[in-house]
Amino acid sequence: MPIFGDTTNIDWEDPDLVARPVITVGAIDVDANVVDGSAAPSPGHIQQGVASQFHQHRKGQFLLWLRGVLTCEVAGGFWLVPPGGAIWVPGGVPHRMETSGTVACYVVYVDSAACEAMPHQCCTLSVTPLLRELVIRSAAFPMHYDQGAMPSRIMALLLEEVALAQPGGVHLPMPADRRLRKLIDGIMAAPAAPTSIAAWAQRLDISPRTLSRLVTRETGMSFGRWRRQLQLLIALQWMAKGAKVQDVAEGLGYDNASNFVLMFRKALGQTPARYLATRSRGTSDD
Repeated sequence: MPIFGDTTNIDWEDPDLVARPVITVGAIDVDANVVDGSAAPSPGHIQQGVASQFHQHRKGQFLLWLRGVLTCEVAGGFWLVPPGGAIWVPGGVPHRMETSGTVACYVVYVDSAACEAMPHQCCTLSVTPLLRELVIRSAAFPMHYDQGAMPSRIMALLLEEVALAQPGGVHLPMPADRRLRKLIDGIMAAPAAPTSIAAWAQRLDISPRTLSRLVTRETGMSFGRWRRQLQLLIALQWMAKGAKVQDVAEGLGYDNASNFVLMFRKALGQTPARYLATRSRGTSDD
């Protein structure tokens, strides 16, 4: 199996340059500092605990995340991919990613000629057991597999399964307005702080009504809903790193764990423990 950044592997090449419509590479049980498929570390790669710079690939990328925490940002959106989840990034789309912890993941590179049925925008996707196994199986093929043989048929089925995958995961619309970016930084720095919209408006030197309208215009959500979505992303990131529900609830400013679990279940349809457990098994039985 080709390993991200493994220049000792005689089969390794930059996937963007390999003349195959679909290629899968993976990294299993490694402390990741290179996980986007290039041959050597650079500022454009995903680095453990460090956000990469915005970069792009010629081919589209379907990332299946099995262990560790992945966050991905593109213009206008921010996603967190929990264990068992996946994200699609079309070719040519500038993005930046960050990972932490011990990583197990696969990346399927898809040439533009094979992307007709794929989503046209960056999105998280639910992973069925069949899709998971197809990705893992395809990673065993050499990068220059024989076209027309079994690997090509498996790759074609893999693409069909990705095209049929349902949207999944938590998406946070990312505003471009510099004042709202300051708001994001403030909430992430102190997620437990019970700061009202009036207090935030004062800190940003605008009126509460202006702030409310600005959030709605830039994100399509109310201030309260958008803030809860950001808290969900923070919670998922903490839990994927092993934090207990009680600690997450306290870290987000909830009076008790029960209130946090209620909010989580209302938003995602499952308790935190079940949500992570089903995704770590590669299921989506919400």
